[in-house]
Amino acid sequence: MRGPEVPAKALDARALAALAANPGCRRRAILDGAGVDKTALASALGAPSAFGQSQFAFMRGNAFEARVKADGGTELLRLVHERLDRGAEPPAEARVPDLAATGPEGRAARTELALREATGAAAWTLLDHPMLALDVAGSPAFLEPDAVVVHPDGSWTVVEIKSFPMLDGSADPAKVGAAARQAAVYVLALEEVAAKLGPAPRVRDRVLLVCPRDFSNLPTASAVDVRKQRAVTRRQLDRLTRIEEIADTLPEGACFAPDRPAEELTASVEAVPATYAPECLSACELAFHCRARSRAAGAVTALGRSARAELGGLATVDDVLAAAHGEAGDPADPAVAALRRAAALRAEALEAACR
Repeated sequence: MRGPEVPAKALDARALAALAANPGCRRRAILDGAGVDKTALASALGAPSAFGQSQFAFMRGNAFEARVKADGGTELLRLVHERLDRGAEPPAEARVPDLAATGPEGRAARTELALREATGAAAWTLLDHPMLALDVAGSPAFLEPDAVVVHPDGSWTVVEIKSFPMLDGSADPAKVGAAARQAAVYVLALEEVAAKLGPAPRVRDRVLLVCPRDFSNLPTASAVDVRKQRAVTRRQLDRLTRIEEIADTLPEGACFAPDRPAEELTASVEAVPATYAPECLSACELAFHCRARSRAAGAVTALGRSARAELGGLATVDDVLAAAHGEAGDPADPAVAALRRAAALRAEALEAACR
């Protein structure tokens, strides 16, 4: 579906978190499942995306991560001990196993073996960029967290390293929330690995978020409870329609290769229903295309999920206006009754203002 010459774009935890936040969007599910490069697809559709990380932010993040993990992860393990496991022996040194292998499947198998060995070693172990596998709508997704730490008691902790600062011990709540949702995906993937071992090690539901302190490049950290995010993500991923079911509904020859003619490409994309909401603008590369289509169709989803929920069965702006003006709609419908009441109050207010 992505084209014979187009390499697959791997799913990452950020994409999975965004997919789980909008489980009703079949378009994103099939495109992510097929490994389609949505950035290239959006450009080919004439709606290039502004979504993504700048090159400067990417380089800054890599430099900060390298500093956090310097000297065999000594500072990182000190932060894990200080914030999450003060009762354990302080980490004098860490085991850092080699996780190199061929391909994502090989790296995932090597990571599973390293986790098994570290769990029985009763010593601090740092896994730098392990590879984890998670089943998503019947298709495997390979995920690469910044780090996973195995404690002396055999429990596992996910570590998220971000380049946004913690000012006076706190960070931007929106960015912390996004990091927590991303970490929750890693926790779910780790739980699948733990379930294969006997007895299953404990995957801690508090992750370590490491950020620069104030305006320096010195690392500081905070423990973040991701139980809520984990539960929501698990529930949403379970609700995703399986990729095979969506693919079976596509017309013969549907293809999302960016080099296809614009008309053919648009027809393939439009053959898969989307569930657009304004939140997609910060999470999906196809958001501008879907927003334009949603507005052209007059869909109330363009106004936000809360407005869509309040309007019940009224799916378009024309339906809403007709119901408000008494031209359509069941008067017994609470949404229709509220709209007519609002229209009457507006008319009274305008009449009073014109006197």
